Amino acid sequence: MSPFLPTDPLGLDELLTDEDRAVRDTVRGWAADRVLPHIAEWYENGELPGIRDLARELGSIGALGMSLTGYGCAGASAVQYGLACLELEAADSGIRSLVSVQGSLAMYAIWKYGSEEQKQRWLPGMAAGELIGCFGLTEPDVGSDPAAMRTYAKRDGTDWVLTGRKMWITNGSVAAVAVVWAQTDEGIRGFAVPTDSAGFSAPEIKHKWSLRASITSELVMDDVRLPADAVLPGVTGLKGPLGCLSHARYGIIWGSMGAARASFESALDYARTREQFGKPIGGFQLTQAKLADMALELHKGILLAHHLGRRMDAGTLRPEQISFGKLNNVREAIEICRTARTVLGANGISLEYPVMRHATNLESVLTYEGTVEMHQLVLGKALTGLDAFR
Repeated sequence: MSPFLPTDPLGLDELLTDEDRAVRDTVRGWAADRVLPHIAEWYENGELPGIRDLARELGSIGALGMSLTGYGCAGASAVQYGLACLELEAADSGIRSLVSVQGSLAMYAIWKYGSEEQKQRWLPGMAAGELIGCFGLTEPDVGSDPAAMRTYAKRDGTDWVLTGRKMWITNGSVAAVAVVWAQTDEGIRGFAVPTDSAGFSAPEIKHKWSLRASITSELVMDDVRLPADAVLPGVTGLKGPLGCLSHARYGIIWGSMGAARASFESALDYARTREQFGKPIGGFQLTQAKLADMALELHKGILLAHHLGRRMDAGTLRPEQISFGKLNNVREAIEICRTARTVLGANGISLEYPVMRHATNLESVLTYEGTVEMHQLVLGKALTGLDAFR
């Protein structure tokens, strides 16, 4: 009989293939070497220095657009992509966001809906990390209702003229290409916008208390003139951006469990060594109850992510199931972080430990790419057949 492992109490590692483990271990090793020694300082300073170098390194290990095929992409399975997201977010949500926006939003949009010319122009450089991309959907006054977006693109001869603003855009200030969604007379369309276009700017958003080690920007389009071939020809309407969001939300299902795992393991290590009343606090019933509850939710969440990953690989994963996973795993990850903080006591608020950093990051993850309320309503509609959105 296999021994009981506190780090893998359900034996979930047995579900992975040798290739799965190799991908996981490669990403874990990269994060341990390149992120963990510096992340507390980056977070405290509210910066992500050397992002272009980090992107190239992530490209070199196949982590950018890794579940896509062709154009220099790794063609990894959905489970392998999920494992990579878990390991990246165990380091920091900002690093996983960099990879998610690059691969699951910007690259995926071009790969899924772009022309062959657009794919050849952008994807190989993005897969290598030589080019960074961003994804413009959310606006200053429009979040959960993207159909109400105000950004507009109008035809002018054979060109398009794009005007509007997007908000809370990861990678925006360092991107070479922005995938921007806009209203048109034909419906909502996506555009691959070179960020050096006249009238385009991407000021960085400062004064954040979450995702501090991540570049977050506003996109401003002031009569940006684009050629006819800038529009993504493969989709019209909200199904375009929503399809991209489903792909990215899947990565969050795994990634949130990385933040939870790091916090749980920090609390477990602390409980074994911190002494009160003459013995380690892990020897007290209340602390053991907390550790047991955290372990339950953590590994149930990983098992859920694994199940959804296999469904995605089989082509049977539904959007409602992605909402199920995102709603559950992010919500439970935050609770694990909060409980871990109580185990660490006052030390839990220190950047010497990862717990508070993960907790504050997850407050953003809880909101972006579908708030709790939106995913509850998606599931409510699926369960009852009644639409409560309007």
